[in-house]
Amino acid sequence: MSEATVAKVALITGANKGIGLETARQLGALGITVLLGARDLKRGEAAAAELKREGIDARALKLDVVDAGDRKAAAEAIGRDFGRLDILVNNAGIGEHGNSTLTTSEEALHNIFETNFFAVVAVTNALLPLLRKSAAARIVNVSSILGSLTLHATPGSPIYSVKAFAYDASKTALNAYTIHLAHALKDTKIKVNSVHPGWVKTDMGGAEAPMEIVDGAKTSVRLATLADDGPTGGYFHMNDALPW
Repeated sequence: MSEATVAKVALITGANKGIGLETARQLGALGITVLLGARDLKRGEAAAAELKREGIDARALKLDVVDAGDRKAAAEAIGRDFGRLDILVNNAGIGEHGNSTLTTSEEALHNIFETNFFAVVAVTNALLPLLRKSAAARIVNVSSILGSLTLHATPGSPIYSVKAFAYDASKTALNAYTIHLAHALKDTKIKVNSVHPGWVKTDMGGAEAPMEIVDGAKTSVRLATLADDGPTGGYFHMNDALPW
C-alpha cells in the first residue's frame, strides 16, 4: 500500500485530557490516526476508547516525556507499527503556581524546564528519524503567549503584569528551539512552529479562563495540517503571528 493511501499518523504528547485530547479529537476527525501519549497508560487507554466511540482511529502510547526509556520505546513502537510519523504535537507541559521572580527556587526552574523544554527537545530528537520518513512532516510546539519577551517587556501589553518566571522562561526557551529547529530543517519539507493555544478552561488554565477547550486546540490543529506553502519557524495564535 502506498503512503498516499495510508492515513497520516500523529503523536500528541500529554493527550489523555485537556487541550491534548481535544487536539487528538480534531486531528482524528480529519481521518488522521492519532497516538495519545500519556504518562499513565490506563488514562491514555480510557481517552483513546472515548475517541474510538466517536469513530476516530485512536491508540494510547505510554510516554512520560521526561523518561528516556519511554521516549525510546515510543519511537520503536511507532517505527514498528507505522514506519514513519507525519505529525508531532509537543503538547505535554506543566505550570507554575505561587512563585514570584525573586522567590522561584532552582528546583522549580529545573523541574519546569525538564518537562517544558528539555523533554521537548529529547522527544523530538527521538522521533526525528521517523518524521524524516514522512512526505511532509509537521512539528507543533505548544508554547504560550507568556513566552513572548516582546510582550513581557512592553508596558500595557496583555501580559505585562503577568510574571511566572520559571514557566515563562521555559516557553521562551521553547520558542528559541522552534526557530533553531525550523532553520536546521529548512531544506526539508518538515515545518516547525510554536503555538499559543489561548487562555483555556483546563486544569492549568482554571475555570475563569475565557476560552473553551475546543477552541484551545484549533491553533495546534491548523499548524499540524499546514499545506506545503505554509509557514515554518513561526509563533501563532489562531491565524495571527505573535511577537517573539
